[in-house]
Formats: sequence, C-alpha cells, structure tokens
Amino acid sequence: MPHSAALIGAGSEVLAFDTERSTDHDWGPRVVLFVSPELTEQVRSIVVGNLPEAFGGYPTRFGVSDGVQVTDVTAWFRERIGFDPLRPPTTLDWLATPWQRLAEVTCGEVFHDGLGTLERARAALRWYPGDLGLYVLACQWRILAQQEAFPGRCGEVGDDLGSAVLTASLARDLMRLVLLMRRRYPPYAKWLGSAFARLSGTAELGEDLSRAVAAGDWRTRESHLGDAYRRVAALHNRLGVGEQLDTATRGFHDRPFQVIGAQRFADALTGAIADPWIRALPPIGSVDQLSGSTDLLTDPERCRTAMRAVLDL
Repeated sequence: MPHSAALIGAGSEVLAFDTERSTDHDWGPRVVLFVSPELTEQVRSIVVGNLPEAFGGYPTRFGVSDGVQVTDVTAWFRERIGFDPLRPPTTLDWLATPWQRLAEVTCGEVFHDGLGTLERARAALRWYPGDLGLYVLACQWRILAQQEAFPGRCGEVGDDLGSAVLTASLARDLMRLVLLMRRRYPPYAKWLGSAFARLSGTAELGEDLSRAVAAGDWRTRESHLGDAYRRVAALHNRLGVGEQLDTATRGFHDRPFQVIGAQRFADALTGAIADPWIRALPPIGSVDQLSGSTDLLTDPERCRTAMRAVLDL
C-alpha cells in the first residue's frame, strides 16, 4: 500500500531536544503514517486493532492519541499549520504560521515517502521566500529598536529590576534575530536557548548575552549588550543585503545610553525588499512577533484571524 512515514509534528524528540526527563509523560514509540485520504479510516482501524500494547518497554498508547497516527498529507498539514503547502503558500499562510510549527513540520525524520508528497510539502516550507524573509528580519530589528534604550533608562531612575527584565527581553529578541539570520525557525521559549547554543559560531555572542543578563547594574548590562549588538550587526553585514552599516554602538539621541540604533538595520532591510506590496506591509511581522500567547500560537485559525486583522490581508 503506498504510504509515507515520519516522526514530525509535536514532541521534543522531533527537534532533538528530548532528554531522559521527556520520558516521564506522553512518551513512547511514535510515527505519523500517511496514506491516501480514501484509505485513512481503513488503515486506522487496522492499526488500532493490531498495535501491541507496548514496544521496547514503552507503551504504544499514551496521551491523547496512539503512538501511530494515521492521516493523509493534506489533512495533517491543515491541522498543524492551517493550510496545504502543496499549493503555493500565500503571504498570510507564511506570516500566520508560528515558528515553532514551521520547525515541527520541516524538522524531524522522514523514514519513507512512498506517496511522493510529504517531502515536497516540507521542502515548500523550509524558509520564507525572498522578500518575505527580509520583511520578517526587518520587523525583528524593529522590535529591538523599540526597547534598546530602556534598560539604561530604568537603571537611571533606580529601577534595577526593570532594567534586568528588559535586558533579558532584549537578549531573547537578539537570539531570535540570529536564528532568523541563519534561516532557523526559533522554537518556543523552552527550547530557544538550546536552539541558539547549537548554532555554530555563536559561542562568544552567547557569552555576551549571558554576562548581560547576569550583570548586577545597568551600566554593566549596557556594556555587555553593546558587545552583543556589535557582533549581531556584523552578522547582518555578512548577509550582503543593502549597504554595509556601521557596527559601532552610539548614544541614544542626547541621552547617556549606548544603543546599536537598530532601526537603521530595519530600514536597510526594508529598503532591500523589491516587491512594493510586501515593502508596504505594516511593520508587524509574523504572528510570533505580534504575540507570545500560547493560546493563540497553538491555534492555526486564531493565528490566521489575528494576522488577517492586523495586516489587513
């Protein structure tokens, strides 16, 4: 019977972040089995009726579903991301799909693709098409621009906790930015640090961010953030998009806070977008850049409704 089989979708093992701790709940041998739509119910009944209770000492039925999920390619992708990638994805499709979901459907392992459509669907989602990728990067720089002076301002008025919290927020957004620069979909919060640490060539940047987050006063935080900003600015220049920008930090207007001037990078990326329609989109970005709500990001229809509204798509 023609079929495809893969370990993709939800689960820490799909992104290779699982550890022994992962086995304490909803854990066991798992595979998504794809067949043609007209055979789904027949194959599902055969699997349910013949699946052993355990394999290798682990249960084959756990959580809300069996370890073997039987479906068809189009139905599975529609359930996970809200659209069929075998049809050319639209701007709304791309921007309304959370990075975690894009990572889940493009990572993992395909064991067999007898249908010939599973790998094609995954390939269509590997990364944002040209100008849309520049748009998402520009929006991530804009997020940094909106907060980069705040750790110093909080520290200046004696709000050390506020300064520390904002520094951590900027570190998170810089990590996301670097992953996007390297064409990696940033995973959700639990695995963001792990994904960032696996990037080659980011050890020194990671040390800068760790020092910034651990610092005990705002001026030290600013110094380490400045080191991180300069490294990320150099990474931007190596992308070869638009003009080369000065990587030095600078004063925030006439205030005594050192920033990278992140809006410069957002503007350079926006200026490099050839498609005037994408260039004219509101600078909101993807659904992850709009909201961190789990209740939103795990519901494809809510994501599409939200992005349709804010981007007027």
